[in-house]
Amino acid sequence: MKILFVGAEAIPFISTGGLGDVLGSLPQAISASDPSADVRVVLPLYKKIKENFANELEYVGNTTVGLAWRNQYCGIFKCERGGVTYYFLDNEYYFKRNTIYGDFDDAERFAFFGKAVLDIMPIIDFYPDILNANDWQSATSVIYLKRKYHMNHYYQDIKTIYTIHNIDYQGIYSMSILGDVFGLDCFGDRSIVEYNGNINLTKGALVCTDMISTVSQKYADEIQTEFYSSGLHYILHQYSEKLTGIVNGIDVDYYNPANDTVIAKKFDSKRIEGKCECKKTLQEMCGLEMNPDIPVVSMISRLASHKGFDLVKYILPEILELGVQFVLLGTGEYELEEYFKAIQNQYPDQVKVFLEFNKDLSKKIYAGSDIFLMPSKSEPCGLSQMISSRYGAVPVVRETGGLYDTIKPYNIYNGEGNGFTFTNYNAHEMKDAIERAVKLFKDKEKWLALTTTVMETDFSWNVSAKKYLDLYRSIANK
Repeated sequence: MKILFVGAEAIPFISTGGLGDVLGSLPQAISASDPSADVRVVLPLYKKIKENFANELEYVGNTTVGLAWRNQYCGIFKCERGGVTYYFLDNEYYFKRNTIYGDFDDAERFAFFGKAVLDIMPIIDFYPDILNANDWQSATSVIYLKRKYHMNHYYQDIKTIYTIHNIDYQGIYSMSILGDVFGLDCFGDRSIVEYNGNINLTKGALVCTDMISTVSQKYADEIQTEFYSSGLHYILHQYSEKLTGIVNGIDVDYYNPANDTVIAKKFDSKRIEGKCECKKTLQEMCGLEMNPDIPVVSMISRLASHKGFDLVKYILPEILELGVQFVLLGTGEYELEEYFKAIQNQYPDQVKVFLEFNKDLSKKIYAGSDIFLMPSKSEPCGLSQMISSRYGAVPVVRETGGLYDTIKPYNIYNGEGNGFTFTNYNAHEMKDAIERAVKLFKDKEKWLALTTTVMETDFSWNVSAKKYLDLYRSIANK
């Protein structure tokens, strides 16, 4: 099977978040799971990729991409990693910038990218069985394939999957640029991409694609409702028969306390005593009392209300009354940053706040924490609850999206479950879940058993890769 992933970012080359993690890990996991599969990824050649990976890039060739009235150069470079071939599409006018997204001409930049993905196939001699496009930046690769290339026999057998990583970002633009920028100016094109009077690239991809996937089954269900869909629930409900959800994994080698050189002492589920040293080091670093009997509750997140921080703001003093220490790492909304600064000043013996983005520090906090709080209003998949589990920080989460699919509530009677959960977006329900965790923490034998279960939960990409392969095979054979 020949599989082509299309997306705007992938670690280690360029990444701003979860999409980069997925496209950096999933293709390699699929290649490892099925060595007979030919797995490739195509990305824009951003300025930072050129600067940081120039020695690894091999020139393949070039072509000219026709976009409406334009004819634009497209250079093709490649490199190989982990059994996967990565292609990078070069056009300095579009991609030689300090930013990845957020420019005034993003519509044109990613229209070019989507069409170029199809135009390079004869150059690289690769017509995939499956084209897996990811989020709105690659939506045009699906739309153009079905609207512009469907009569070309080289492209007729390509099946498509459009993966939604976050429904909030849809690629919405004025209908006035449909012909001039996208070159989609016939009536059929307009009806496919138009939604609420605008171009909506995600909507167009949903209509055109053979299959829709998203990053958890719960999220697949949620985005068919008005509350979670950012307005696309009608379309998603209409095409629900081709919508499925597959939970992301994490890089279990990178996030592995057994060989992590960043943390104070290595440990694993069989030798968990090293976690005690990590906790002591974290407490010392934060200026908190170095007491193993005080539970450390942590949060590592972008500071935004939809991440549950409005709940935390409302009830944090009451949570501190439970006798916990609270450690926060993240940056974000000014109001939230100011609030947590004030809380740290008010409770210096219990609260430490790091207003920064620091991956090494995040590992130290995961490793030194007893409880990890993730009370999101919405969470398509979430990675932090899986990472915290790897480091033995028991998750407390709200039952939404991937949090619902990955964290099952602890059952005090039989010891089953791998965390503590609450259902409604309610501050006191969140506090109740934390209180249940703190209560169990005092029972050292049961807490050790739960911590072991949490650390041994399989969040590797192997599970997800097999599910994606099954999905690819199911549509390739239709």
